[in-house]
Amino acid sequence: MANKTNLNVLFWAIIVALGGFLFGFDTAVISGVEEQIQKLFQLTPFWHGFTISSALIGTVIGALVAGQPADKFGRKPILFIIAGFYVITAIGTAMASNVSLFILFRFLGGIGVGASSVVAPMYIAEISPAKIRGKMTAMFQINVISGILIAYISNYLLRELGTEPWRWMLGVAGIPAVLFFLLLFLIPESPRFLIKIGEIAKAKVILEKIEVAAVDEEIQEIKQSMAQTAEDNTQLFSKIYFKPISIAFLVAMFNQFSGINAILYYAPRIFEASGLTNADSMFQSILVGLMMGVFTLVGMLLIDKAGRKKLLIVGSIGMSICLGLVARTFYLGDFTGSGLLILLLTYIMFFGFSTGAVIWVLIAEIFPNSIRGKGQSFGSFTHWLFAAIITFLFPVVIKFGVGHAFLFFSLMMLLQAIVVWRYFPETKGRTLEDLGTNL
Repeated sequence: MANKTNLNVLFWAIIVALGGFLFGFDTAVISGVEEQIQKLFQLTPFWHGFTISSALIGTVIGALVAGQPADKFGRKPILFIIAGFYVITAIGTAMASNVSLFILFRFLGGIGVGASSVVAPMYIAEISPAKIRGKMTAMFQINVISGILIAYISNYLLRELGTEPWRWMLGVAGIPAVLFFLLLFLIPESPRFLIKIGEIAKAKVILEKIEVAAVDEEIQEIKQSMAQTAEDNTQLFSKIYFKPISIAFLVAMFNQFSGINAILYYAPRIFEASGLTNADSMFQSILVGLMMGVFTLVGMLLIDKAGRKKLLIVGSIGMSICLGLVARTFYLGDFTGSGLLILLLTYIMFFGFSTGAVIWVLIAEIFPNSIRGKGQSFGSFTHWLFAAIITFLFPVVIKFGVGHAFLFFSLMMLLQAIVVWRYFPETKGRTLEDLGTNL
């Protein structure tokens, strides 16, 4: 019976995590087209940065607004809308005839990505038993990384297709986007949302598929948790929620201060700065995506055993060292052999099993049931706000020296290790209701 239960959860989580695959693909695919777009539309560094970061501006808005409708109408209807945004973006960007249309469709895709980063981890956390919740929620990040890797491979394979290969690179995302939309018909609504709106019988059927034992007790615990937090306060920015709010803010901010999005968006350009050709740079980007996939999977396997806190601390220290050495390489111009690639791959290894695996799990866990949608939105909003700022500024900053950017990222990872050690709680093995009450 337990095996059947886990297969149900796994099946639903895999489907919803496809939103993460499209999230990752959309994030990384731009790295293969950004130079072509810059030349085609004759963009200045400012407009180049704005065009590339336009999707991230959309993610900020998507993350900010997705939580409330997910709490009001349910997780499943919002997932359908997100899938629709992905389809429109793939077709629209591939067919864009000018930079304004390109920015518009990238912006709409960003809304889908931002909303997906809120609703998908929330849904997966709410259908998963406590003992496997970290592993199941981390599946979203695994799919994000898979999307990144496939985007890099796709860019490499399509780089010489036709006179404008960038259109093919962007348009191919329409295939998984349509598949995601169709597969959503096979998932149920979140049982915690159904209990919230009084659909107890429907919730009971789903909980029986998830946790066969003690379903009635589980329903009572969820109802009591919702009643208690509703009594306390349903406003997110209340002093009683300072701890989860501050944790969500910090883990999201530091995720971007690791420099991950700057590296993913501009990986070929960074490698070209070390003297590689465009084709070699795009191939090395594939190695970056592959390393991230492998070690995010390692993080997913460790997260419910080692815990979230330990992974973050170890990963932060490792990233800080690697990023500091990358900064040194650019300051000294020491690009001998494959040194830069090795440093970046090692950095990706530390990122993958730490903040890469932990961020969406932790944000989905720390808020009470009654405000989880708002809390998830806040955490995702923070993540994408800093992602947009860093991605927008990176092309400008590297004009003054790539080393400066990597030195900043290195110092931020050292600071993250200290903050996590001193302030973050451990959440492994605890129910969402227990965490919601005690945090």
